[in-house]
Amino acid sequence: MSKAKSKVPTFKTEAEERAFWETHDSTDYVDWSKANKAVFPNLKPSTTTISLRLPEALLDRIKVEANKRDMPYQSLIKAWLAQDIDEHRRA
Repeated sequence: MSKAKSKVPTFKTEAEERAFWETHDSTDYVDWSKANKAVFPNLKPSTTTISLRLPEALLDRIKVEANKRDMPYQSLIKAWLAQDIDEHRRA
């Protein structure tokens, strides 16, 4: 006969829940023998293709910078855009 499971407490914040699970074993709260298999087929973020007109000289400079970092220039552009947006959101 299996041990009765404890009730999962209610958390006020995600940080509070994270701290709880870092110090507690889920088997005390969840009967994993009754769990269903989860499937997440679309974990990769969806992307949208756009057309962006850049001066050739600017694109050439971006490609040089990407080459220095050993990465595709489109990936460098995405990284720069994400970094700039993050910086502006913090400001």
